Amino acid sequence: MKRRRREVNRVPRSDTTLPEYDRATVPDGLATRRQLREMGLSPGGNRGPVAILRCRLCATRPQWSCRHPTRGYLLRVDLAKPKRTPTLAQERALDQAMAARQTCDLCKRRFYICLSIRLGCCLECHDGTPVDPSSYAAPPASRHLLAAGPRPSDPTGDPHDRDHYRRR
Repeated sequence: MKRRRREVNRVPRSDTTLPEYDRATVPDGLATRRQLREMGLSPGGNRGPVAILRCRLCATRPQWSCRHPTRGYLLRVDLAKPKRTPTLAQERALDQAMAARQTCDLCKRRFYICLSIRLGCCLECHDGTPVDPSSYAAPPASRHLLAAGPRPSDPTGDPHDRDHYRRR
């Protein structure tokens, strides 16, 4: 069965609501989202695009407006604001979320890439495929011995007793 081509509604360039620019003719003061990100800015005060960046194919057809998905939207640079820096708590929450996606449930190694949800573990634990040691961080220690608390092997230890460790 043959699929019908999707109809493209052609609009003359003079009837478009936003001005359109080819790649080499964009005036100063307008940039795409990606260009703003490279400058360390966020769209901020922009209420929407002020112009359209035409795709390369439409550059050969100057009389028609660009309707392709590869077109870009241009924003004003003077209304853009500096990027916000995340707080320590936000960074910690993001690290915990990424750790859940990157840590193998069986061997507890944290990889530098996200593991497959389907497998639920790393390839080495799943089917024995050897994993490059440079692709993961060492697993965390099984337990930490804190100087302030009782030792796990001491059944009589009172953590509030100051002379607890001096008597040994």
